Amino acid sequence: MRRRRLATGGLYALALAGLVADAACAQEASSGGVALERFRWPLRGAILKDFKAGESDGIEIAAPVGEPVHAAADGVCIYAGDELKTYGKLVLIRHANDFVTAYADLSEIEVKEGDPVRRGQIIAKAGQSGDAPTARLHFELRKDGQAVDPIRYLVPL
Repeated sequence: MRRRRLATGGLYALALAGLVADAACAQEASSGGVALERFRWPLRGAILKDFKAGESDGIEIAAPVGEPVHAAADGVCIYAGDELKTYGKLVLIRHANDFVTAYADLSEIEVKEGDPVRRGQIIAKAGQSGDAPTARLHFELRKDGQAVDPIRYLVPL
C-alpha cells in the first residue's frame, strides 16, 4: 500500500532530519521507570489493520474523531504538521535507543517540534485526515529508521 510505505521516503527523511538538524533535540529521553523498549498504547480501540512488513508500516486503531492520543513513551517531538498528505496531520516523536513513533490521521495536534513529551501525555486527537476512509489512528514504531511491529513493543492493555 503506497500510503504506509515510507521507509525510504518522507517519514524516514523527517525522522533523520529531526535527529540531525536540531541540537536542541539532542537531549536523551528518559525511560521514566519503564522498561526500555516498552511502549504504552496511544489510545484504546480495535485494531483495524495489523502491521505487515512491506505492506503496512504500522497499525490502524479505530477511534472516534477527537479521541485523545497519548505519547507512547518519553521523548522529543521531531515533527508536527501535515506536509505528507497521505498521512494527514502527523506527529513524530524521537525516543531513547533510536526509536521513533509516528501518529497519523489526526484531527488536532497538541505539540510542536522541539517539545519534550512525557509518556501518557496527550499529543494529539484522533481523526480522519490524509487517506483515512474512517476515523482512526495510524500508529508506527521505528527502530533505527526501520518499521517494526508495534504490537511486539506495546505493554498489554
